[in-house]
Amino acid sequence: MHPPDPGDYGRPIAEDEAEDLLRCICFKTGPPRTVGVEVEWLVHEPQRPQRPVEDDRLTAAFDQVRSLQLNSALTFEPGGQLELSSAPAASLTECIDSVAADLDAVRAALRPAGLALTGLGLDPLRPPRRLLHAPRYDAMEAYFDRTGPCGRAMMCGSASIQVCLDSGEAEPGPLGHGRRWQLGHLLGAVLLAAFANSPFQEGRRTGWRSTRQAVWNALDPVRPIAPPLYAEPRAAWASHVLDAPVMFVRTPDGPFTLLPDRMSFRQWIRSGALRPPTREDLEYHMTTLFPPVRPRGHLELRMIDAQSGEDGWMVPLAVTAALFDDPEAAETVYRAVKPLAESADSLPAPRNPLWINAARHGLADPELHATAVSCFAAALEALPRIGASSTLQEAVADFNERHVLRGRCPADDLRLPSLGKEPRS
Repeated sequence: MHPPDPGDYGRPIAEDEAEDLLRCICFKTGPPRTVGVEVEWLVHEPQRPQRPVEDDRLTAAFDQVRSLQLNSALTFEPGGQLELSSAPAASLTECIDSVAADLDAVRAALRPAGLALTGLGLDPLRPPRRLLHAPRYDAMEAYFDRTGPCGRAMMCGSASIQVCLDSGEAEPGPLGHGRRWQLGHLLGAVLLAAFANSPFQEGRRTGWRSTRQAVWNALDPVRPIAPPLYAEPRAAWASHVLDAPVMFVRTPDGPFTLLPDRMSFRQWIRSGALRPPTREDLEYHMTTLFPPVRPRGHLELRMIDAQSGEDGWMVPLAVTAALFDDPEAAETVYRAVKPLAESADSLPAPRNPLWINAARHGLADPELHATAVSCFAAALEALPRIGASSTLQEAVADFNERHVLRGRCPADDLRLPSLGKEPRS
């Protein structure tokens, strides 16, 4: 596909052109070569995690962080969560080393302000409080408020680890990229269960191992769900994007405008309401869709809760990269997760029984536990083959021993109010 003419972004886009564009830009074909990660963190006072950090104090600390020379892209979420997004790396080791160095620098910059990074999927103590005010966030909040409080909880109190992997080569047959796409949605439920780490919200146990995922499930009728699992991915994703409701429209004078309720992008093209949509509008619209596996040229796996400890984020990244990108492990795991398809085919992820059980029960679910044991065994065998350090292999093995083999996830060890660890049974 030729690079677009810059003028294409400002002219109205036709429906067939939008479909072609989505097919081309969201699944890029080629052998898996790169890996990336986006790590989000809650920011709090270590000694008083329940206390909201004063706005001016947090602003001053973030200004110090912004002054750092980092390899990763630095952003801040609406509730003051800090996010580092790595550049695409040629290996797992390169990715980890780069992000780890950036995190060391960020922690050092926050320390004089008495602040620290916490890896949990959802703020367990503080109610949602929006700190960043921008037209996008104002419009998002107004949109999500139509359906309840979960939008504010997601925007202002959630944190995740998003693993980014190449889409891979298209395979013969009607599914094309279907193998890695299916693996993302089936293995994704196992990763959700194994790394669930958010059992509390506003000081109370919720009954979910991953309350963060429960919040996403309740966010909106369409935005957090995946297309049908067994449809051809390019066509299914194009239809999903065009039939999803438009969250808001950017206007020339700055503010964002909400369209009539539930108007899809396809309907916007056909009606031209407010103004005809452009390619730039389409690409922006895609950033307001949050399925558990989001195709962005590469595959962005969005189902993993942020992990406790300074190095906890490395384990889900290592396991996911090993299971996707080592050919032997990928084949083993694809066979291991295929039986999960029966409970994943009734509704789109994350609203089918497989994903609901993963978020609610973690590895206490027998089927997910048995599958996770097989997947972690395959990952441990694959890590040396993809060049993982002995330290990283030991960290994955330790997580496997402490959690996976025992049918537990990190949420089972959390307690309030100090967010320490409960004694193991």
